[in-house]
Amino acid sequence: MVIGLLQRQVVTVEAQAAELAAANERLTARVAELERRLGRNSGNSSMPPSSDTFGRPERKPQAKGGRGRGRQTGGDGGGLSMVEPDATEDHAPAACTGCGAMLGMGDSVGFERRQVRDIPLVTVKVTEHRAHRCRCSCGTVTAEPMPEEIAGPPSSYGPNLRALAVYPLVFQHIPVERTAILIRDVTGAEVSTGWVASLLPEAAGLVEDSLKLIQALLVMGHVLHADETTTRIGSTRRWLHVACTGFLTLLHLAPRSRAGADAGGVLPHYRGVLVHDSLSLYAGYDSCTHQLCGAHLIRELTAAEEDFPDQKWHQQIRWTLAGLNNQALRVRAGEIDEIAPEALLLHLEAFHRGIAVGLSHHPRAEGRKQSTARNLLQRLRDQAHAVLRYADDPRHVPFTNNCGERALRPVKTQLKISGCHQSADGAMAWLAVRSYLDSARKHGLSAFETIHRAFTGNLWMPPIEQPA
Repeated sequence: MVIGLLQRQVVTVEAQAAELAAANERLTARVAELERRLGRNSGNSSMPPSSDTFGRPERKPQAKGGRGRGRQTGGDGGGLSMVEPDATEDHAPAACTGCGAMLGMGDSVGFERRQVRDIPLVTVKVTEHRAHRCRCSCGTVTAEPMPEEIAGPPSSYGPNLRALAVYPLVFQHIPVERTAILIRDVTGAEVSTGWVASLLPEAAGLVEDSLKLIQALLVMGHVLHADETTTRIGSTRRWLHVACTGFLTLLHLAPRSRAGADAGGVLPHYRGVLVHDSLSLYAGYDSCTHQLCGAHLIRELTAAEEDFPDQKWHQQIRWTLAGLNNQALRVRAGEIDEIAPEALLLHLEAFHRGIAVGLSHHPRAEGRKQSTARNLLQRLRDQAHAVLRYADDPRHVPFTNNCGERALRPVKTQLKISGCHQSADGAMAWLAVRSYLDSARKHGLSAFETIHRAFTGNLWMPPIEQPA
């Protein structure tokens, strides 16, 4: 009887020990996951630098080159150079310092030059347009209609002032109220905040034809960048998508989904190389080839190194990606014609061996959910062509999606400076005008010149033949 009781107790203790061991394993995994999340920053994830709550990632100190701050001795200066003046003012001495005789410009034997660059004081100028009615000798009275651009209310603001209001509103991220104050202080025009706010929908309508052409040219491009980020409309978080190249930008507001990406009208018809992060919605576009952003992958490999410092596979894969990118940059700079086959083979072998070693360290777990390291390794293995496409076409395909990320930065700047939009219509109008301005600036035009052309009926249209 005693032996039987002891055996039952042993079984009970063993069961409790097994439960405790399982609970300990779950808690250990949970703590590791929480530590991993807490350790995320801009250096090992897709988080922006502004979100580094617990300090920025440590950077290696840069070696000092012995140069002091400021302009170096013997270096070229940065002062203004002399140009052909728009006007001249002559200054001559009134009397001789020797005998006191009167002097004038006719006595000049030379001069010293100084040039001053300045702008005229801006003030609003009121022009009254009078459409006359004329009576003919036959007795008929004929009325001349008002020009189309000034038809409407008896008193209005002209295209110059409207362009001046939209420019700081969209490009300099100045809020509506401060834009109205700026115009009143600088020009004397007593504009209202309602008038300033009404200009965004008007400007968006004016640039609509240009945006349609931008959309068509993006579809025909060889390399296209796509990305997405969050924005806010009132108290609601919304998603913003971008499709862009080095010369064109198109922003649109839509949900973070395949349908939302399709709403921009570019990705469903695109057939070139699509550069993006590893978001799953982009994988569904089978009509184009893909290039995964190398910067995102390197940050993920950095996070894996921090989580598993005793392993080396992440360093080997990261060395491969960076090494091939250096070779691709040399090709693009004209230093070499192509990546040498032996260099390509060396890096490819290191890449695939690193993945194999990593997978051996992180075997597949039971169930659907896998570890972060396992998911990364499987993505590198299964999408190797999309990861390394920049090495196949180094002259055209970039290593990173920086172009797409840069196109989204103005939206974040707008949120930080001016706050969120209060309606979806206002946000879409702002994005339309911003897309137009950014595309024109990529072709060398100034933002103010571009918006002024829209208001004066000379809308900028992107050239059909885009730069290579």
